[in-house]
Amino acid sequence: MTAAQIGLPRRLAIGGGALADTGRLLRDLGYSRPVVVTDAFLTAQGTAGRLVDSLTDAGCEVAVFDGTVPDPTTDSLTPGIAVVAEHRADCVIGLGGGSPLDTAKALAVLAAGGGTMRDYKAPTVTVGPALPVVAIPTTAGSGSEATQFSIITDSASDEKMLCPGPAFLPVAAVVDYELTLSMPARLTADTGVDALTHAIEAYVSRRANPFSDGFALTAISTISANIRRVYADGEDRPAREAMMLAATQAGVAFSNSSVALVHGMSRPIGAHFHVAHGLSNAMLLPAVMRFSVGAAPARYADCARAYGLEGGSDEELAAALVTAIEELCADLAVPTPRAYGIDRARWDGLAELMAEQALASGSPGNNPRVPDAGEIVTLYDEVFG
Repeated sequence: MTAAQIGLPRRLAIGGGALADTGRLLRDLGYSRPVVVTDAFLTAQGTAGRLVDSLTDAGCEVAVFDGTVPDPTTDSLTPGIAVVAEHRADCVIGLGGGSPLDTAKALAVLAAGGGTMRDYKAPTVTVGPALPVVAIPTTAGSGSEATQFSIITDSASDEKMLCPGPAFLPVAAVVDYELTLSMPARLTADTGVDALTHAIEAYVSRRANPFSDGFALTAISTISANIRRVYADGEDRPAREAMMLAATQAGVAFSNSSVALVHGMSRPIGAHFHVAHGLSNAMLLPAVMRFSVGAAPARYADCARAYGLEGGSDEELAAALVTAIEELCADLAVPTPRAYGIDRARWDGLAELMAEQALASGSPGNNPRVPDAGEIVTLYDEVFG
Protein backbone atom coordinates (compact mmCIF):
# COMPACT_ATOMS: atom_id res chain seq x y z
CA MET A 1 0.00 0.00 0.00
CA THR A 2 1.37 3.41 -0.96
CA ALA A 3 1.89 5.71 2.02
CA ALA A 4 -0.72 8.44 2.31
CA GLN A 5 0.60 11.97 2.00
CA ILE A 6 -1.22 14.03 4.66
CA GLY A 7 -1.59 17.80 4.55
CA LEU A 8 -3.16 19.93 7.29
CA PRO A 9 -3.29 23.64 8.20
CA ARG A 10 -0.58 24.59 10.68
CA ARG A 11 -3.06 26.30 13.03
CA LEU A 12 -6.81 25.90 13.59
CA ALA A 13 -8.72 28.34 15.81
CA ILE A 14 -12.06 26.66 16.53
CA GLY A 15 -15.03 27.95 18.50
CA GLY A 16 -17.62 30.68 18.85
CA GLY A 17 -16.09 34.15 18.72
CA ALA A 18 -12.80 32.95 17.21
CA LEU A 19 -13.02 35.65 14.51
CA ALA A 20 -12.11 38.32 17.07
CA ASP A 21 -8.72 36.69 17.69
CA THR A 22 -7.67 36.60 14.03
CA GLY A 23 -5.32 39.57 14.42
CA ARG A 24 -3.40 37.89 17.20
CA LEU A 25 -3.27 34.65 15.18
CA LEU A 26 -1.80 36.52 12.22
CA ARG A 27 0.89 38.18 14.28
CA ASP A 28 1.74 34.82 15.93
CA LEU A 29 2.30 33.48 12.41
CA GLY A 30 4.53 36.45 11.55
CA TYR A 31 2.32 38.21 8.97
CA SER A 32 1.41 41.90 8.98
CA ARG A 33 0.21 42.93 5.49
CA PRO A 34 -2.86 40.82 4.72
CA VAL A 35 -5.35 41.24 1.91
CA VAL A 36 -8.82 40.20 3.03
CA VAL A 37 -10.63 38.45 0.15
CA THR A 38 -14.39 38.42 0.63
CA ASP A 39 -17.64 39.42 -1.06
CA ALA A 40 -19.84 42.51 -1.09
CA PHE A 41 -22.48 40.89 1.12
CA LEU A 42 -20.05 40.25 3.99
CA THR A 43 -18.76 43.80 3.64
CA ALA A 44 -22.28 45.26 3.79
CA GLN A 45 -23.22 42.93 6.67
CA GLY A 46 -20.26 44.15 8.73
CA THR A 47 -18.46 40.81 9.11
CA ALA A 48 -15.52 41.96 6.98
CA GLY A 49 -15.30 45.13 9.05
CA ARG A 50 -15.10 43.15 12.29
CA LEU A 51 -12.25 41.13 10.83
CA VAL A 52 -10.44 44.26 9.69
CA ASP A 53 -10.81 45.74 13.18
CA SER A 54 -9.21 42.65 14.73
CA LEU A 55 -6.34 42.85 12.28
CA THR A 56 -5.69 46.58 12.66
CA ASP A 57 -5.88 46.31 16.45
CA ALA A 58 -3.04 43.79 16.18
CA GLY A 59 -0.96 46.25 14.17
CA CYS A 60 -1.58 44.85 10.69
CA GLU A 61 -1.83 47.00 7.58
CA VAL A 62 -4.90 45.66 5.78
CA ALA A 63 -6.32 45.88 2.26
CA VAL A 64 -9.71 44.45 1.28
CA PHE A 65 -10.83 42.89 -2.00
CA ASP A 66 -14.57 42.24 -1.86
CA GLY A 67 -15.13 41.62 -5.56
CA THR A 68 -15.39 37.84 -5.39
CA VAL A 69 -18.26 36.21 -7.28
CA PRO A 70 -20.14 32.91 -6.86
CA ASP A 71 -18.30 30.14 -8.72
CA PRO A 72 -15.20 32.30 -9.28
CA THR A 73 -13.91 32.67 -12.82
CA THR A 74 -10.52 33.42 -14.27
CA ASP A 75 -11.78 36.89 -15.22
CA SER A 76 -12.97 37.58 -11.67
CA LEU A 77 -9.44 37.02 -10.36
CA THR A 78 -7.86 39.87 -12.33
CA PRO A 79 -8.82 42.79 -10.04
CA GLY A 80 -7.91 40.74 -6.98
CA ILE A 81 -4.42 40.05 -8.32
CA ALA A 82 -3.96 43.80 -8.72
CA VAL A 83 -4.99 44.47 -5.10
CA VAL A 84 -2.58 41.82 -3.76
CA ALA A 85 0.29 43.25 -5.83
CA GLU A 86 -0.40 46.89 -5.00
CA HIS A 87 -0.63 46.16 -1.27
CA ARG A 88 2.60 44.13 -1.33
CA ALA A 89 0.72 41.52 0.69
CA ASP A 90 2.57 38.97 2.77
CA CYS A 91 -0.54 36.80 3.14
CA VAL A 92 -4.12 36.44 1.94
CA ILE A 93 -7.15 35.97 4.21
CA GLY A 94 -10.22 34.32 2.67
CA LEU A 95 -13.50 35.21 4.39
CA GLY A 96 -16.75 33.66 3.20
CA GLY A 97 -18.15 30.51 1.65
CA GLY A 98 -16.34 28.28 -0.79
CA SER A 99 -16.13 30.92 -3.52
CA PRO A 100 -14.18 33.57 -1.54
CA LEU A 101 -11.96 30.87 -0.07
CA ASP A 102 -11.22 29.40 -3.52
CA THR A 103 -10.56 32.93 -4.80
CA ALA A 104 -8.15 33.65 -1.95
CA LYS A 105 -6.22 30.45 -2.65
CA ALA A 106 -6.03 31.18 -6.37
CA LEU A 107 -4.80 34.74 -5.77
CA ALA A 108 -2.15 33.47 -3.35
CA VAL A 109 -0.77 31.07 -5.94
CA LEU A 110 -0.96 33.47 -8.88
CA ALA A 111 0.67 36.28 -6.90
CA ALA A 112 3.71 34.14 -6.15
CA GLY A 113 3.82 31.78 -9.11
CA GLY A 114 2.48 33.88 -11.99
CA GLY A 115 0.95 32.44 -15.13
CA THR A 116 -2.74 31.62 -15.49
CA MET A 117 -5.05 29.31 -13.56
CA ARG A 118 -5.04 26.82 -16.44
CA ASP A 119 -1.34 26.29 -15.65
CA TYR A 120 -2.40 24.91 -12.26
CA LYS A 121 -5.25 22.67 -13.43
CA ALA A 122 -5.24 18.95 -12.59
CA PRO A 123 -3.39 16.70 -13.26
CA THR A 124 -0.77 19.33 -12.36
CA VAL A 125 -0.11 19.25 -8.59
CA THR A 126 1.22 22.59 -7.38
CA VAL A 127 3.65 22.47 -4.48
CA GLY A 128 4.52 26.18 -4.58
CA PRO A 129 5.35 28.97 -4.45
CA ALA A 130 2.33 30.68 -2.90
CA LEU A 131 1.53 33.40 -0.41
CA PRO A 132 0.25 32.00 2.91
CA VAL A 133 -3.54 31.75 3.15
CA VAL A 134 -5.65 32.06 6.30
CA ALA A 135 -9.17 30.73 5.68
CA ILE A 136 -12.27 31.86 7.59
CA PRO A 137 -15.40 29.97 6.46
CA THR A 138 -18.83 31.54 6.94
CA THR A 139 -20.78 28.47 5.76
CA ALA A 140 -20.65 24.92 7.11
CA GLY A 141 -20.11 23.10 3.86
CA SER A 142 -17.15 23.47 1.52
CA GLY A 143 -14.45 22.50 4.00
CA SER A 144 -12.13 24.63 1.86
CA GLU A 145 -10.44 25.94 5.01
CA ALA A 146 -8.74 22.55 5.34
CA THR A 147 -8.22 21.45 1.73
CA GLN A 148 -5.45 21.60 -0.83
CA PHE A 149 -7.74 22.49 -3.75
CA SER A 150 -9.20 25.51 -5.50
CA ILE A 151 -12.01 25.39 -8.08
CA ILE A 152 -11.95 28.14 -10.70
CA THR A 153 -14.07 28.35 -13.88
CA ASP A 154 -12.29 29.19 -17.13
CA SER A 155 -14.10 32.28 -18.45
CA ALA A 156 -13.37 31.31 -22.05
CA SER A 157 -14.57 27.68 -21.96
CA ASP A 158 -16.95 27.51 -18.95
CA GLU A 159 -14.88 24.61 -17.64
CA LYS A 160 -14.68 24.29 -13.86
CA MET A 161 -11.00 23.59 -13.27
CA LEU A 162 -9.84 21.57 -10.29
CA CYS A 163 -6.50 23.00 -9.16
CA PRO A 164 -4.81 20.75 -6.56
CA GLY A 165 -1.65 20.74 -4.51
CA PRO A 166 -0.11 21.75 -1.19
CA ALA A 167 0.28 25.33 -2.45
CA PHE A 168 -3.52 25.70 -2.12
CA LEU A 169 -3.64 24.46 1.49
CA PRO A 170 -4.25 27.24 4.04
CA VAL A 171 -1.58 27.67 6.70
CA ALA A 172 -4.31 28.44 9.22
CA ALA A 173 -8.08 28.47 9.58
CA VAL A 174 -10.51 30.27 11.87
CA VAL A 175 -13.59 28.08 12.34
CA ASP A 176 -16.18 30.23 14.12
CA TYR A 177 -19.68 28.72 14.04
CA GLU A 178 -21.23 32.05 15.05
CA LEU A 179 -20.57 33.23 11.49
CA THR A 180 -23.19 30.72 10.29
CA LEU A 181 -26.06 31.78 12.56
CA SER A 182 -27.60 34.04 9.92
CA MET A 183 -27.51 31.47 7.11
CA PRO A 184 -30.96 30.90 5.54
CA ALA A 185 -32.50 27.43 5.56
CA ARG A 186 -31.85 26.74 1.87
CA LEU A 187 -28.15 27.55 2.15
CA THR A 188 -27.94 25.61 5.41
CA ALA A 189 -29.37 22.52 3.74
CA ASP A 190 -27.27 22.72 0.58
CA THR A 191 -23.98 23.32 2.36
CA GLY A 192 -24.80 20.60 4.89
CA VAL A 193 -25.39 18.03 2.16
CA ASP A 194 -22.19 19.26 0.51
CA ALA A 195 -20.25 18.41 3.67
CA LEU A 196 -22.00 15.03 3.91
CA THR A 197 -21.04 14.31 0.30
CA HIS A 198 -17.41 15.16 1.07
CA ALA A 199 -17.39 12.73 3.99
CA ILE A 200 -19.08 9.85 2.15
CA GLU A 201 -16.98 10.23 -0.98
CA ALA A 202 -13.76 10.50 1.05
CA TYR A 203 -14.59 7.20 2.77
CA VAL A 204 -15.60 5.22 -0.32
CA SER A 205 -12.89 6.71 -2.57
CA ARG A 206 -10.27 4.44 -4.03
CA ARG A 207 -7.75 6.78 -2.37
CA ALA A 208 -9.18 6.44 1.14
CA ASN A 209 -6.71 5.76 3.94
CA PRO A 210 -6.89 5.15 7.70
CA PHE A 211 -6.21 8.80 8.51
CA SER A 212 -8.97 10.21 6.31
CA ASP A 213 -11.38 7.41 7.31
CA GLY A 214 -11.64 8.57 10.90
CA PHE A 215 -12.47 12.15 9.97
CA ALA A 216 -14.98 11.00 7.35
CA LEU A 217 -16.95 8.69 9.64
CA THR A 218 -17.00 11.25 12.47
CA ALA A 219 -18.33 13.89 10.08
CA ILE A 220 -21.05 11.57 8.76
CA SER A 221 -22.20 10.79 12.29
CA THR A 222 -22.26 14.44 13.33
CA ILE A 223 -24.06 15.65 10.22
CA SER A 224 -26.72 12.95 10.39
CA ALA A 225 -27.50 13.95 13.99
CA ASN A 226 -27.66 17.69 13.37
CA ILE A 227 -28.56 18.63 9.80
CA ARG A 228 -32.33 18.41 10.20
CA ARG A 229 -32.13 20.32 13.50
CA VAL A 230 -30.21 23.22 12.03
CA TYR A 231 -32.40 23.30 8.92
CA ALA A 232 -35.51 23.57 11.12
CA ASP A 233 -34.00 26.13 13.52
CA GLY A 234 -31.07 28.24 12.40
CA GLU A 235 -30.67 29.60 15.92
CA ASP A 236 -29.89 26.13 17.31
CA ARG A 237 -26.38 27.00 18.42
CA PRO A 238 -25.22 23.50 19.44
CA ALA A 239 -26.36 22.15 16.06
CA ARG A 240 -24.68 25.06 14.24
CA GLU A 241 -21.44 24.40 16.12
CA ALA A 242 -21.60 20.68 15.37
CA MET A 243 -22.23 21.26 11.65
CA MET A 244 -19.37 23.76 11.40
CA LEU A 245 -16.90 21.34 12.96
CA ALA A 246 -18.17 18.46 10.83
CA ALA A 247 -17.70 20.49 7.65
CA THR A 248 -14.06 21.10 8.58
CA GLN A 249 -13.57 17.42 9.46
CA ALA A 250 -15.09 16.40 6.13
CA GLY A 251 -12.73 18.86 4.42
CA VAL A 252 -9.74 17.24 6.13
CA ALA A 253 -11.06 13.84 5.05
CA PHE A 254 -11.47 14.50 1.35
CA SER A 255 -8.37 16.69 1.10
CA ASN A 256 -6.32 13.71 2.26
CA SER A 257 -8.34 11.11 0.33
CA SER A 258 -10.36 12.49 -2.58
CA VAL A 259 -13.86 13.20 -3.73
CA ALA A 260 -15.37 11.02 -6.44
CA LEU A 261 -18.10 10.87 -9.08
CA VAL A 262 -20.61 13.23 -7.43
CA HIS A 263 -18.07 16.05 -7.60
CA GLY A 264 -16.90 15.11 -11.08
CA MET A 265 -20.47 15.42 -12.35
CA SER A 266 -21.30 18.42 -10.16
CA ARG A 267 -18.67 20.75 -11.57
CA PRO A 268 -20.10 20.85 -15.13
CA ILE A 269 -23.60 21.50 -13.74
CA GLY A 270 -22.25 24.48 -11.85
CA ALA A 271 -20.26 25.76 -14.80
CA HIS A 272 -22.99 25.50 -17.44
CA PHE A 273 -26.14 26.15 -15.39
CA HIS A 274 -24.74 28.22 -12.50
CA VAL A 275 -26.17 25.96 -9.83
CA ALA A 276 -24.49 26.43 -6.44
CA HIS A 277 -21.98 23.68 -5.78
CA GLY A 278 -23.62 22.32 -2.65
CA LEU A 279 -27.02 22.19 -4.32
CA SER A 280 -25.73 20.37 -7.41
CA ASN A 281 -24.05 17.81 -5.13
CA ALA A 282 -27.35 17.30 -3.32
CA MET A 283 -29.15 16.82 -6.64
CA LEU A 284 -26.65 14.14 -7.68
CA LEU A 285 -25.85 12.28 -4.46
CA PRO A 286 -28.69 9.69 -4.35
CA ALA A 287 -28.39 8.69 -8.03
CA VAL A 288 -24.60 8.43 -7.92
CA MET A 289 -24.76 6.36 -4.74
CA ARG A 290 -27.21 3.94 -6.38
CA PHE A 291 -24.77 3.59 -9.29
CA SER A 292 -21.75 3.07 -7.02
CA VAL A 293 -22.96 1.16 -3.99
CA GLY A 294 -22.62 -2.36 -5.39
CA ALA A 295 -18.91 -1.86 -6.03
CA ALA A 296 -18.06 -1.17 -2.37
CA PRO A 297 -20.87 -2.46 -0.13
CA ALA A 298 -18.65 -2.83 2.95
CA ARG A 299 -17.47 0.79 2.72
CA TYR A 300 -20.97 2.13 2.19
CA ALA A 301 -22.19 -0.05 5.06
CA ASP A 302 -19.64 1.61 7.35
CA CYS A 303 -21.04 4.96 6.25
CA ALA A 304 -24.54 3.68 7.00
CA ARG A 305 -23.56 2.70 10.53
CA ALA A 306 -21.98 6.12 11.08
CA TYR A 307 -25.18 7.66 9.77
CA GLY A 308 -27.09 5.78 12.48
CA LEU A 309 -28.52 2.85 10.54
CA GLU A 310 -28.47 -0.64 12.06
CA GLY A 311 -29.02 -4.30 11.19
CA GLY A 312 -28.67 -6.42 8.10
CA SER A 313 -25.80 -7.42 5.85
CA ASP A 314 -23.35 -4.96 4.34
CA GLU A 315 -25.35 -5.01 1.11
CA GLU A 316 -28.59 -4.31 2.97
CA LEU A 317 -27.08 -1.49 5.00
CA ALA A 318 -25.53 0.05 1.90
CA ALA A 319 -28.90 -0.01 0.14
CA ALA A 320 -30.56 1.43 3.25
CA LEU A 321 -28.09 4.33 3.22
CA VAL A 322 -29.13 5.25 -0.33
CA THR A 323 -32.76 5.30 0.79
CA ALA A 324 -31.86 7.35 3.88
CA ILE A 325 -30.07 9.97 1.77
CA GLU A 326 -33.07 10.16 -0.58
CA GLU A 327 -35.29 10.76 2.45
CA LEU A 328 -32.89 13.40 3.78
CA CYS A 329 -32.91 15.30 0.48
CA ALA A 330 -36.71 15.17 0.48
CA ASP A 331 -36.87 16.46 4.07
CA LEU A 332 -34.51 19.29 3.15
CA ALA A 333 -36.63 20.14 0.08
CA VAL A 334 -33.68 19.72 -2.30
CA PRO A 335 -35.06 20.75 -5.71
CA THR A 336 -34.68 18.60 -8.80
CA PRO A 337 -32.89 20.16 -11.77
CA ARG A 338 -36.25 20.43 -13.54
CA ALA A 339 -37.76 22.27 -10.56
CA TYR A 340 -34.69 24.52 -10.60
CA GLY A 341 -35.50 25.47 -14.18
CA ILE A 342 -33.12 23.18 -16.08
CA ASP A 343 -35.23 21.25 -18.57
CA ARG A 344 -34.22 18.69 -21.15
CA ALA A 345 -33.98 21.25 -23.93
CA ARG A 346 -31.42 23.27 -21.96
CA TRP A 347 -29.05 20.46 -21.15
CA ASP A 348 -29.49 17.73 -23.76
CA GLY A 349 -27.06 19.27 -26.23
CA LEU A 350 -24.45 19.62 -23.48
CA ALA A 351 -24.61 16.02 -22.26
CA GLU A 352 -21.51 14.74 -24.03
CA LEU A 353 -19.47 17.86 -23.20
CA MET A 354 -20.50 17.63 -19.55
CA ALA A 355 -19.51 13.96 -19.42
CA GLU A 356 -16.16 14.81 -21.01
CA GLN A 357 -15.54 17.60 -18.48
CA ALA A 358 -16.57 15.35 -15.58
CA LEU A 359 -14.05 12.72 -16.67
CA ALA A 360 -11.35 15.35 -17.24
CA SER A 361 -11.58 16.43 -13.60
CA GLY A 362 -10.18 13.08 -12.51
CA SER A 363 -12.66 12.59 -9.68
CA PRO A 364 -14.67 9.81 -11.38
CA GLY A 365 -11.49 7.73 -11.41
CA ASN A 366 -11.58 7.66 -7.62
CA ASN A 367 -15.16 6.35 -7.52
CA PRO A 368 -15.72 2.74 -6.34
CA ARG A 369 -17.38 2.02 -9.70
CA VAL A 370 -15.51 4.01 -12.33
CA PRO A 371 -17.88 5.15 -15.09
CA ASP A 372 -17.27 5.72 -18.76
CA ALA A 373 -18.66 8.73 -20.61
CA GLY A 374 -21.81 6.87 -21.64
CA GLU A 375 -22.59 5.89 -18.05
CA ILE A 376 -22.15 9.51 -16.95
CA VAL A 377 -24.62 10.65 -19.62
CA THR A 378 -27.07 7.99 -18.42
CA LEU A 379 -26.70 9.24 -14.85
CA TYR A 380 -27.30 12.82 -15.95
CA ASP A 381 -30.41 11.53 -17.72
CA GLU A 382 -31.65 10.01 -14.47
CA VAL A 383 -31.00 13.16 -12.45
CA PHE A 384 -32.33 15.63 -15.03
CA GLY A 385 -35.40 13.48 -15.76
